[in-house]
Amino acid sequence: MSLLPSRTQLSAWVEWGTEASIAFGDWWLFAFRSLAGIFGRAFRAGEFLRVAVEVGTNSVGVVAITGTFIGMVLAVQAYGQFHTIGMETSLGAVIHISVVRELGPVLAAVMLAGRVGSAMAAELATMRVTEQLDALACLGVDPVKYLVGPRLLACFLLLPLLTVLADVMGLFGSSLICLHVYHIDSHHYWRHTREFVKLWDVSVGLMKAFVFGAVLSLIACHRGFNSKAGAAGVGRAATEAFVIAFVAILIIDFLLAMLANSAYALLWPPAAAKVM
Repeated sequence: MSLLPSRTQLSAWVEWGTEASIAFGDWWLFAFRSLAGIFGRAFRAGEFLRVAVEVGTNSVGVVAITGTFIGMVLAVQAYGQFHTIGMETSLGAVIHISVVRELGPVLAAVMLAGRVGSAMAAELATMRVTEQLDALACLGVDPVKYLVGPRLLACFLLLPLLTVLADVMGLFGSSLICLHVYHIDSHHYWRHTREFVKLWDVSVGLMKAFVFGAVLSLIACHRGFNSKAGAAGVGRAATEAFVIAFVAILIIDFLLAMLANSAYALLWPPAAAKVM
């Protein structure tokens, strides 16, 4: 039995790769048109404020709850391992740097993709199905610049603020468990946190939040604009928006983590080890 793929399989792979490349290129053109809408002020301030309230204010509760319990779960899971080797006072450094650099921005972005991204895709898909986007185009208004611009700007500006909230609540939850449930010495707990969690770590987390906010909003809006007809098409657009945004967030998080580590090593190279 041959292990090589058949001609039919190769054709299917080539077709899938071609369609993926076309969709990726179309997404970039969509992103450039959206940026042109921001810089060209193609939308009203009232529309931006409406979207900002939906993205920011209405997401505070779910982000705060998620951040708090993630910090508490990390403390519970890590305490047993660190207590075994007598390093429980180092929990503050380990948990807080994990929350600030990785879990805070990623979880805030995932919550926003699920709560706001799907809603954006469904709203724009409904406008596509009911031909409202075509009506805007007939009136001489670019629907991408007018509708996507405020959504992109709102997610770009407000996701970092939601990330700060997730970080603070994660630190609160983990500190509550470590200090008041496991009774770890607070002096050494916070001393290790100050020694290991630096401004660079906070900056890396916020940088990720800016990128995540832009990417997830563009993916959600792009799926909405390219929705198929009917109620099933609207539902499929909302589902695709969340799934694609979730996968994209994880991939981009990995790439940005590698980039941040390389930049840190370049800017502050580690001291050479002394040979005795």
